[in-house]
Amino acid sequence: MAAGPMKDEMLTTYEADGFVIARGMFSSEEIGLLRRSAKEDRALDQHSFGKGDGEGGTVRLSLWNHPGDTIYGMFARSESIVNTAEKILGGEVYHYHSKMIMKDAKVGGAWTWHQDYGYWYQNGVLFPLLTSAFIAVDPATRQNGCMQVLKASHLLGRVDHVLTGEQAGADMERVREAEKVLERMYVEMDPGDVLFFHANLLHRSDQNNSDKPRWAMICCYNAARNNPYKEHHHPRYTPLSKVPDSAIIEAGLRRFSDSASDVAWLKTEDDKSAASLDESAAARSGR
Repeated sequence: MAAGPMKDEMLTTYEADGFVIARGMFSSEEIGLLRRSAKEDRALDQHSFGKGDGEGGTVRLSLWNHPGDTIYGMFARSESIVNTAEKILGGEVYHYHSKMIMKDAKVGGAWTWHQDYGYWYQNGVLFPLLTSAFIAVDPATRQNGCMQVLKASHLLGRVDHVLTGEQAGADMERVREAEKVLERMYVEMDPGDVLFFHANLLHRSDQNNSDKPRWAMICCYNAARNNPYKEHHHPRYTPLSKVPDSAIIEAGLRRFSDSASDVAWLKTEDDKSAASLDESAAARSGR
């Protein structure tokens, strides 16, 4: 069974470094159910879309706004994760969205250097009071394109972002300067480990040129008091119904294809954050 929310001393690490790893937060049985569900779920596959990485590769992902009643929703609503998010953000949180990153063997694309708030700032979110829980579904290694972070880069504040391929990428002049003074870390993880990271943490990943897949589910949370001031393609404040960790096993292999709940899938054409970056850059250049 899940190990419960992170300990207080881990919060100190998160605040200093911008991230912390909860090793073994979920059991092999729990993560095994998630892995099997995801890789056999036709609905998850049918709602996936690609994002060009500007390096000749494509990242494949599926993204949904509401947690729902499937095994994915039980992870996103589990007390271990939600109580940790509330500890990090200092109060009630709601589900901003979840996504499955499908970095398949030999073909999984890269993510350029970016901050999540570089996207989400465009959505009317005033403060970077958001956190993400990156759940390792497969082993994440340097060979298969694990996440890389610049330690303590969340203290830089929000960096300007521009389009890089079809992704929002941080201003590389500033990233290069940050790399001179901040430590780059490769976040290698075992299945069931959970990485919690700040919305302003600079992170990236390489293409997966190995023969091993690197799938991960990322659950993103916004502080309830940080309700966006305008409607956008991710939800404004919606009360989140937490469930005990035991609900994961009880859900079994309940996939999206087995549920009638409306999780509000995101279509690639509905993702306006990156497009608004392109428009902003055009305005600044006088085009």
